[in-house]
Amino acid sequence: MKKVRTDKRRKKKRKGLKIFLIVLLVLVLALIGYLGYAYWKTSSTFDKIHTPISGKANSSVSLDKKQPFSVLILGVDEREGDKGRSDTLIAATVNGKTNKIQMLSIPRDTKTLIPGYDSNPHKINAAYTYGGVKMADATTTQFLNGIPFNYYIKINMDGFKDLVDAVGGVEVTNDKDGLKLGSKTFEKGKISLNGTDALAYVRIRKTDAEGDFGRQKRQQQVMSAIAEKALSTGLIWRFDGILNAIGDNIQTDFTMTDITRIARNYRGALGNVENLQVTGEGSRVSGGPWYYVVSDKERARLHDELAKNLELN
Repeated sequence: MKKVRTDKRRKKKRKGLKIFLIVLLVLVLALIGYLGYAYWKTSSTFDKIHTPISGKANSSVSLDKKQPFSVLILGVDEREGDKGRSDTLIAATVNGKTNKIQMLSIPRDTKTLIPGYDSNPHKINAAYTYGGVKMADATTTQFLNGIPFNYYIKINMDGFKDLVDAVGGVEVTNDKDGLKLGSKTFEKGKISLNGTDALAYVRIRKTDAEGDFGRQKRQQQVMSAIAEKALSTGLIWRFDGILNAIGDNIQTDFTMTDITRIARNYRGALGNVENLQVTGEGSRVSGGPWYYVVSDKERARLHDELAKNLELN
């Protein structure tokens, strides 16, 4: 009898193990199937958005070795029949060894020369209108006394709200009272933003005592919040929405391999973002356009700040 009971126990154990292995196999196959779909979907998205700058030599960076790299971020208001201007211009540097990100917002009215266009001063946001990403890249490098950009990301600001909605909204801390855009008012303190609200929040300028600088801070704040949310592990079911929003509204010269390596090797830098500002003064010459004028000394300071994080000699 004991032998019979023992055999029964063994059979039950084998049956239990078999069920466990079948369940495990089903889970593994489901995961492989999902990852296969995810890889295909991500590859398709990057095929759609990958747009290298024509004629620009690649400034290679070893992302596997955590070498510092720089990104030019352009927020462009594009409408049908109008190429638009770069309403947002951010020079970002990322250091994977020190886990530090710098985000320098350059005011759109900054007075500068535009290489390859003419010898007259212009507002820096006009560079995109005159020559697309390539001219915006060259102009920003010139303004920053030679800081190179390894990559660029161009975001359609009207589609910005799609990306916020795709990650399920973001939460930020508003440090000002009375921020308004149209009929929308944002209270001081921690606020939750859907896509429409986030777009309004980053466009406020007139009701902010800091003007364009306050707007730049909010743009950086929301971009950081999107990045953190997009990399969180709880967004597996929002995968399609995120990729669709990216595919419809973003262009970049990042490859899928680049993004994979950055997610693996530079993720720790997301929690250490330093926001930099350009110091200058407003000026209107002979009744002409209003410019934000930045001194050569300030441009040199900004160059040195960014060069340090990029570990440039």
